[in-house]
Amino acid sequence: MFTAITVLTLAIGIGANSTIFALIKGVLLNPLPYARPEELVDVDHAAPGVNLASAGASPFLYFTYREESHTFQDIALWQRGTKTLTGRAEPEELVSLDVTDGFLPILGVQPLLGRLFSPQDDKPGSPDTVLLNYGLWRTKFGGDPAVVGRRILLDGKAHEVIGVLPEKFRFLDFKPGILVPLQFDRGKTFLGNFSYQAVARLRPGVTLAQANADASRMIPISLHRFPPFPGYNEKMFEEARLAPALRPLKQSVLGDIGNVLWVLMGTVGIVFLIACANVANLMLVRVQGREHELAIRAALGAGWQQIVRELLLESVTLGVLGGVFGLALAFAALRLLMALGPANLPRLDEVSMDGLSILFTFGISLVAGVLFGLVPAIKYAGPQIALALRAGGRSMSQSRERRRARNILVVVQVALALVLLISSGLMIRTFQALKHVDPGFVRPDEVLTMRISIPSSAVRDPVSVVRMEQAIADKIAAIPGVSSVGLSSAVPMTGDSWNDPLFAQDKVYSEGEIPPLRQFKMVSPGLLRTMGNTLLAGRDF
Repeated sequence: MFTAITVLTLAIGIGANSTIFALIKGVLLNPLPYARPEELVDVDHAAPGVNLASAGASPFLYFTYREESHTFQDIALWQRGTKTLTGRAEPEELVSLDVTDGFLPILGVQPLLGRLFSPQDDKPGSPDTVLLNYGLWRTKFGGDPAVVGRRILLDGKAHEVIGVLPEKFRFLDFKPGILVPLQFDRGKTFLGNFSYQAVARLRPGVTLAQANADASRMIPISLHRFPPFPGYNEKMFEEARLAPALRPLKQSVLGDIGNVLWVLMGTVGIVFLIACANVANLMLVRVQGREHELAIRAALGAGWQQIVRELLLESVTLGVLGGVFGLALAFAALRLLMALGPANLPRLDEVSMDGLSILFTFGISLVAGVLFGLVPAIKYAGPQIALALRAGGRSMSQSRERRRARNILVVVQVALALVLLISSGLMIRTFQALKHVDPGFVRPDEVLTMRISIPSSAVRDPVSVVRMEQAIADKIAAIPGVSSVGLSSAVPMTGDSWNDPLFAQDKVYSEGEIPPLRQFKMVSPGLLRTMGNTLLAGRDF
């Protein structure tokens, strides 16, 4: 019974620590799965003049950086989107990655089949080409190597398949189904259009500070090299105070999840210490029952080092047993985590109980064994053990000595448990507060969303597109149980809305005056009623 309780207690503490360590190693510590990942940077920009901390990247800056940079080996733009694959059974919407030709070479990715995009593929007017994801190649094309050179329909347009990406390819935290070239026309590039993201590879030995300084040097060059959009002027962009905000690509992948995981590691570390204190108390009680036996051994000539060695051997054996069962719990916990697949946890498919994680488990098992074994060893293996024969274990002072160590361990356990209890209470309070945040619309559990994508190649006339969308909305409204329907270019909380300056029709703007930059989206009549939004003044469309 003693062994079972001890091993179970240790298994919970060790298993929790092993699970979180495997997560931290897979998510935070492992390098990104690209060649020399420490050289990869996310090229973002800030515009403090218009209160934008993260503006993204733009084609006019991309061309300038590629032509003038002293610190970048190369730079590429990318944009996440969707395209509809037709002509092969049912239509399927695919996650696409629109990229410039240097994107994959910058990451050091080699194709499994075929070739990557060339500068010719990225030129306007060139034949449309596409790279397939490994999973799409296997499921839709049966893993046929002859797919290279075939033409497939994406949004109603024929694209030639030029290659297949390797099985483990992913970018940031998603696996695009296809990659297509952006095909920018440099001659039609204007200032603005921050609708893209950029990734660059630094030259060997270049620091992030040097790259930021180099980008700061090139921004004024780009403002004089490209014309502004009609209605804008160069002074507006100067007043926006564009500035580079480069950061390691790994930081863009992780976001704030690192802080969460380290806090979680600290929390399960406290659980581990509580487990050790608990087992140490059990060991004290157990060894106390053997005090007379240990005294006889000492009287027969056993040195205190031999007694300490025996007690530590027993505790380390229990620690290793706890580690074995803790490892099994960690494997089970990771399997459950993979099955749940939390959306806010990046690089989840890279998490595993590898050799280092198993070594960590073995290490904390030994630490646990020594940690909870030292207390009874020090307490009962000293030179005073021989007094137990004469005292018979019944003196008042000895009784106090026995209780003191156990009381200290209980105080430690209660103190650590109190820390966890307060932290848990704060977390529950925060969770309850988040559950009661007003989302701005009523009965959110009754609001359902779906995406509609009408390719321009299928319906070119904008009026026909609107009529088709209205016909779709009318058919949805006719479904029993549907009370109202509305169309919107962006669903709340998805971050899909656009930012643009808003010019007032009756206001004359002086040169360099920046109108307010605001988010906006396009909606249809009926959307406010469908969402349950409150209209403060005026009327609906």
